[in-house]
Amino acid sequence: MKMKKTRFAAVTALSLSLALAGCSSDQSSSTDSKEKEGSKDEKVTLTYARGKDVTKGTSEMVKAFEEKYPNIDVEFREMPADTGAQHDAYVTAFNANSTEIDVFDMDVVWPAEFAQADYVLPLDRYIQQDKVDLSEYNEGALAASQFNGKQWALPKFVDAGLLFYRTDLVKEDEVPKTWDDLIKQANAKKGQGGTKFGYVMQAKQYEGLVCNAIEFVAAYGGQFINEKNEVVVNSPETIKGLNKMVEVAKSGFVPENVTTFTEIESDQAFIEGQTAFLRNWPYEFASANDKEKSKVAGKVAIAPLPAGDKSSAATLGGWQAGINKNTEHPKEAWEFLKFMAGEEGQKIDAIHGGHAPTINKLFEDKEVLEANPTFADKNFQEGLMAAVPRPVAANYQEISEIIQINVSKAISGSMTVEEAVQEMEKEMKAQIK
Repeated sequence: MKMKKTRFAAVTALSLSLALAGCSSDQSSSTDSKEKEGSKDEKVTLTYARGKDVTKGTSEMVKAFEEKYPNIDVEFREMPADTGAQHDAYVTAFNANSTEIDVFDMDVVWPAEFAQADYVLPLDRYIQQDKVDLSEYNEGALAASQFNGKQWALPKFVDAGLLFYRTDLVKEDEVPKTWDDLIKQANAKKGQGGTKFGYVMQAKQYEGLVCNAIEFVAAYGGQFINEKNEVVVNSPETIKGLNKMVEVAKSGFVPENVTTFTEIESDQAFIEGQTAFLRNWPYEFASANDKEKSKVAGKVAIAPLPAGDKSSAATLGGWQAGINKNTEHPKEAWEFLKFMAGEEGQKIDAIHGGHAPTINKLFEDKEVLEANPTFADKNFQEGLMAAVPRPVAANYQEISEIIQINVSKAISGSMTVEEAVQEMEKEMKAQIK
């Protein structure tokens, strides 16, 4: 049991090391606390792990939870912004049966893998006990939290890639409809209004690169793996989409070091007024309109991502939250998870964090819509409707890594797009067979 007094201290993911998991102070606290187990007056501290939140969503949600449950404190553990590194940190900790984390966030593609690996606590008993109505949740997000007939996580928010732009630089009739329009406008707007760039994207070799690649490929009618679990990456449509992505990533209107950009660097560039256009997730609207930190607050609008030959396409994303199977506080962890992923927690996160709820009725909540007028915006709704899933595979991490490596090589110029799709085809078929 952890009895740390700091209520909301951000610590680095490096503390996930096994050395820390077994450090003497924690062991001592654990022993002491176990001896006191059963005391109604005892205050429990949970550790909640997630990636960096550039909004106030998490802090406000935790604050409200702690006020409602004064016997439970929540300590925030900041994990790597790189989702691949975050995934690996969890795997390292949970493989070692660490109890250091109680509740943690999972990318929408992780719950099945983590359930199969026996890292997470099944939630069905708690859900039935507290009569949680799962029919209120977004169907697709809920399905992503299930595996082998059990519920392993609860969905917190849904994501889809969107185009953000500065309204002081981009007139309504200049909003790009196609990727060629984007290239034209990004070239034209670079340098205007104090900008350094025309467009910013996530091109580092990590999961975000896969999301960006899927959007280009799907916009031109391509796929990596189809609905029949067949590898179809080597197609004219996929090649055309990736060629357009490479053209954008190597253009003069993106940062020279765009291959180091994740969502964090992208958000920073946009709120500092360095770029006219940005590809990011829905939370960016709240971040860019935060007057305390953003230089472009009040001058931000959204649009669906530009279309290719086929249509506009956005990668379906979102995050779930689950409980470490080895937590020493399963009841308290469930109370926190239930609050965070429930109507009250999601409403706070939507208002202060700009995250799109997975509880459908919150899209009709007056306070949520006042804070996020974009949720009622047809451009936002069209952006979500354009969402396409990432390749569905039991070993998704391996498939993702194949895409990351080969798309990165195409962007760097160490191989052509045609060579990259041939290599992806060969490697994916070896993984899937």
